[in-house]
Amino acid sequence: MSGDTASERRGIDEDSLRELVEAFYARVRADASLGPVFDDAIHDWPEHLDRLTDFWSSVMLTSGRYKGQPVPAHKKHGDHITPALFDRWLALWAETTGELMTPDAAAALQLKAARIAESLQLALFFKLPGRGNAA
Repeated sequence: MSGDTASERRGIDEDSLRELVEAFYARVRADASLGPVFDDAIHDWPEHLDRLTDFWSSVMLTSGRYKGQPVPAHKKHGDHITPALFDRWLALWAETTGELMTPDAAAALQLKAARIAESLQLALFFKLPGRGNAA
């Protein structure tokens, strides 16, 4: 998108999701905190962007195209992922969706991303206290 006017923003459809994913991950790669983590983890960016577009299509449009497993994919890079990185990711997501999408579409995408981030953080960071040997 070249401008900032609301008339240039888009609703959620396949083309806008593709554009959003590409614009967002260009920002992620340029980000001082997120870029090194993602560049270390992703070795084929075009394939990854296709997978992420499929993910968002499945999440927002119920297309069923995404066939991956986000939790194991993130767990294998768990040594490099912190809660602060989730906050940064969400801030960039809010900025990008706010610029490219209609206000309603941006809000829906931001809410969904926050729920997904919360779920991933629980999977990555939440540990139940150990149980003693109470016999």
